[in-house]
Amino acid sequence: MGKQAKQSRLAKNEALAKARSLRVSPRKLNLVAQLIRGMSAKEALAQLKFNRKAIAKDVLKVVESAIANAENNQNLDVDRLYVKEATVGKSIVMKRFHTRARGRAAGIKKPFSNITVVVAERQDEEKA
Repeated sequence: MGKQAKQSRLAKNEALAKARSLRVSPRKLNLVAQLIRGMSAKEALAQLKFNRKAIAKDVLKVVESAIANAENNQNLDVDRLYVKEATVGKSIVMKRFHTRARGRAAGIKKPFSNITVVVAERQDEEKA
């Protein structure tokens, strides 16, 4: 008589991985997420490995985790995976202050963000 199981929002051929509270603004993180949306998994890994942005390493870990989830939990073929979704959201904002001249202070906001990566297995007729 326990709680009912939550319905999964993923299809049978999809796997998900999340990273929460990454120390970067959502706007900057979305620049990296845009690069990999729709790419095959191998291409996305190569793109992130050689990207110059510092947050690309964390996004790489999330994509690798999603691929591992697809392989181990869903039994999907790794060679046919592609990045179906890469969504970025806001998390907490740390508020700090910076001392200024004449006893004044200026506010500083240090934003954090979340990223969710969904990989899916490409069907044979879905050649893109």
